[in-house]
Amino acid sequence: MTDEAAAPRVGASVRRRRRALDLTLADVAARAGLSVPFLSQVENARARPSMRSLQAIADALDTTAVHLLAAAETPRSVDVVRAEDDPGLSSAGKARVRPLVRGHHQLHALEFTGDHASGREFHHRNDELLYVADGSAEVDADGETYRLRRGDTLYLSGGVPHSWRALEPDTRVVLVAVADHIEATADPRR
Repeated sequence: MTDEAAAPRVGASVRRRRRALDLTLADVAARAGLSVPFLSQVENARARPSMRSLQAIADALDTTAVHLLAAAETPRSVDVVRAEDDPGLSSAGKARVRPLVRGHHQLHALEFTGDHASGREFHHRNDELLYVADGSAEVDADGETYRLRRGDTLYLSGGVPHSWRALEPDTRVVLVAVADHIEATADPRR
C-alpha cells in the first residue's frame, strides 16, 4: 500500500465541518493561513495536509485535528492498525502523527514519531495519558516541567494546560485520550 493510499482521507470531514459552520472555502483558508486552492484540493482528496496544516484547518473550524481525523474514518468495533499499512501524516521534518484508533470513538490514540515541538499549549476537556515508547520528551503541564524517558507515562486530568516536545529525533510518544465528545464526570460516589 502506498503512502498516499494508506493515509487517512480527511477532506470529507473538513468539508462537512465547514458546511455545518456555514463557512466558505475562502473563510476557512483565511482563518487557517492557507490558500483556497490548497484547501479545495484537501476537501476533494487531491492533496493531503501535513499535521501542521490540518491543525490550522481544525483551528479555523473551531475543532481539533484529532476530531477531523476520527471523522474521516468509519468506526470499527474491532480494528487492527498495522504500522506498515498506515504511515500517518507528516509534520515538521521527519515527524509523523499516526492515528491508532480509527473512527469516532470514546477513546482517541495517536502515535507521534520524530522531532515534535509544537509550541502550542493544549487544554483538553477530558483526561489523557502520554506514554514514551522510545526516546525522551519534555512536558510542561500546569506550571511544571516533566522530563519523560522510554517507558514513562504522564497522566493529565481534563482541563490541565500543557505542551510537549520530543527531546531526541527518534522519539515515539503514544497519546491516549478520552474523546472530547464524551462528557467525563467525577465519580459520584466520592
